[in-house]
Amino acid sequence: MSTEIHTGTWRMPQIRGRTGSWPPRGRLALAASLLAPFLVALALVPLRTHLSSTNAALILVVVVVAVAALGSRTAGVVAALSAAAWFDFFLTRPYETFDITASGDVETAVLLLVVGVIVAQLAAHARRLEVVTVTDAAQLALIHRIAALARTPGSADTVVDQVRGELIDLLGLRACRFEYGTLLGRPPRLREDGSVSGGHGWAGDEVELRSYGNGHYVGRFMLTPGPGPVPPLQARLVAVTLAEQAGAALTPGRS
Repeated sequence: MSTEIHTGTWRMPQIRGRTGSWPPRGRLALAASLLAPFLVALALVPLRTHLSSTNAALILVVVVVAVAALGSRTAGVVAALSAAAWFDFFLTRPYETFDITASGDVETAVLLLVVGVIVAQLAAHARRLEVVTVTDAAQLALIHRIAALARTPGSADTVVDQVRGELIDLLGLRACRFEYGTLLGRPPRLREDGSVSGGHGWAGDEVELRSYGNGHYVGRFMLTPGPGPVPPLQARLVAVTLAEQAGAALTPGRS
């Protein structure tokens, strides 16, 4: 018995790999990383004879922090490079050139660049932690919900159908079906530790995820990978847990 499902009822945030095009927010952040330091440095030109180099650099650091907080790591690094360049051009002698004659200004420009790059890295790390926290909470809620459903009498088929839909969303699959009973063929396999072994790995046409109940094989989910990258290890481990819950629901005499 096999069926297919192409939609799910719940979607969780995922951390995707890079794609060939920038999202609108990424393009906006990159544009801001180029223009914002230039515009701020230009606005400081009338004050440059009264403003110390250190204070001017601090103002530009604020601009880099803002860009890094709103954009990507790349945007933050570009903003740091842009800020250092326009600090040199507009705010250090000789003005309107990329030469610096004072050693103090050289040190300030280098520090501006270094601090800007560090801030960009920290901002990117903070965003990753935020995404992982949200993802962890969503995945935990999913596991609890499927576990509660699996405890419902007569829910085995419902659990299998629900898990299929969740696997599609969780792993970015094109399709997923469940096969009861005997193992056929030797497709790549998603193992208990989240690794994928055999065949062409995750790049294969189908990857099996076996389902066990009380230590006995009851069936397998056949996963058709989508066009994106290999799902994160955390998502693969959650998928294994969902398959185990489906197996428990399919096992006669379960408590």
